[in-house]
Amino acid sequence: MVLAGPAWTQGTSSSLDTADVDLFYRLYDQAGGRPSAEQLQAGYIDAGSPGLRTFFTARRTTATRLAEAIAARPELYQKARACADVLPKVKGRVDTALAKFTTLYPQARVPSVTVAVGRGKPVAIGSPVTGVQVGLEALCATEFMNPDTEGRFVGVLLHEYAHAQQNPLLTEKENPTVLETALLEGGAEFVTELLIGRPAYVYFDPLTKGREREIETAFAADLDKTDLSAWFYNSTPEKPADLGYWTGYRIAKAYYARAKDKRAALREILTVSDARAFLAASGWTPGMTPE
Repeated sequence: MVLAGPAWTQGTSSSLDTADVDLFYRLYDQAGGRPSAEQLQAGYIDAGSPGLRTFFTARRTTATRLAEAIAARPELYQKARACADVLPKVKGRVDTALAKFTTLYPQARVPSVTVAVGRGKPVAIGSPVTGVQVGLEALCATEFMNPDTEGRFVGVLLHEYAHAQQNPLLTEKENPTVLETALLEGGAEFVTELLIGRPAYVYFDPLTKGREREIETAFAADLDKTDLSAWFYNSTPEKPADLGYWTGYRIAKAYYARAKDKRAALREILTVSDARAFLAASGWTPGMTPE
């Protein structure tokens, strides 16, 4: 299946398309909160936006899996409807940050954002090829990332906008290494911090404080592995993790701190293709404190 491309703009105004959310909840209400796989396929997935189908294809979400998720976790979908009320304020804060982003990085492209309802994961995906898609119910449920709902949405959206600027040689790579993935995720975290003063994943500080050298020594031993499971996409509400994001953020921060030309450094963080060369240029070592 060919994934649909996003609508791109040069500018500072975000576009949050919530039509798929409205479509989902109309069907959800008609089905008494228990839509079948057949109803979801015909009335939501087939009737939804290209961005919705891109999101579902990229993360192997099917009508059957979605119906099972709704039946298993009804509270997730009830909560998400109320949570969507923060989106107008989120858009205003994101637009302010994007204005700063295009000042720091004039070549930034701003894709439209598809906000949809999925099966509880992923929270969001961003790509220079397919744009940005957000799982409303998943992002609403991840209080551990940031207990402030509005702030959580702002941070995650900016993180994904950063992904949309990155080098497709890495973002679309079939089997990236631990280091390559860290530079993608950590680079997006660093850009988010540049824009709003903090990364999207605000829980990292208490999780890593006093353990920097221990964590990063273990990370350094895994740089060239393509099994990402120890470092990425492994957080749960009970056990936040994803420490590859944090380590990549610290590498990007070290690179930026060392650079004399900050605008060029930001461009290099976003467009890196040679992960090993970037790591060497950053001066990063396990446990160091990036200035």
